[in-house]
Amino acid sequence: MNQQQIDIGARENTDAEMEIDLLELLAYYRERIVWIILGFLAGAVIAGLITYYLITPDYTATSKMYMVSSSSQSVVDLTDLNIGQSLSKDYVELLKTRPIIESVIEEQGLDYDYAQLLSMLSMSTLSDTRIIAIRATSKDPEEAMNIANALADKGVKELPKLMETPQPHIAEYAIIPVNPSSPSFSRNTMIGALIGMIIVLGIFTIRFMLDDTFKTAEDIEKEFGVIPLTVIPEGKIQGFDAGSSSAPKRKKKRKR
Repeated sequence: MNQQQIDIGARENTDAEMEIDLLELLAYYRERIVWIILGFLAGAVIAGLITYYLITPDYTATSKMYMVSSSSQSVVDLTDLNIGQSLSKDYVELLKTRPIIESVIEEQGLDYDYAQLLSMLSMSTLSDTRIIAIRATSKDPEEAMNIANALADKGVKELPKLMETPQPHIAEYAIIPVNPSSPSFSRNTMIGALIGMIIVLGIFTIRFMLDDTFKTAEDIEKEFGVIPLTVIPEGKIQGFDAGSSSAPKRKKKRKR
């Protein structure tokens, strides 16, 4: 037998031992399934309570601008549509400029600087359209609405002057959001449940790996490669309970 065959055999034995260990680990988990379920439920409850009572929700308000206007002041033609589509990305970037953002801060009397307010904003063109969505996120739902609408008004008034293009239109003003945009109660609860279950599984896995006691005859055979001749059963054996008065006693030999 060459060295390659020995290595292949060693790898096969290792894989077989790993498979047996995994089966034993799964059986170990199954015996403690109640604790695993309790860990899952405890994680869900804790995460839900933290999300509901300790995390202040964010609210997002959205206003929309339509980037097509009639260049001839009468009807919108194909050229106007193409211009509106090509200018949409430019308008999005110009809405993020410092003069526009700082003018919104001043008019609304906000206690933010340029970087802080910019981090609360999200602007993008809706796919395959000439509509720009302006989203403002704040802890105060009314403040989020006011910021989104103020920025849309600034875009309508100031950007055509800067770019010398036709004036866009407000497609939709933002309203006060009713439901928070974050955090997600259901998502956080599920994440907490999974974390709780993983912690319990981790504790059981460590205990399983550190437990080196022999519990069955198969454990002894796997460790030493020999089959035990006998096994001492657990529990009391009828007729041989040391604490029972009815247990058989050894007869003393008479001296001669």
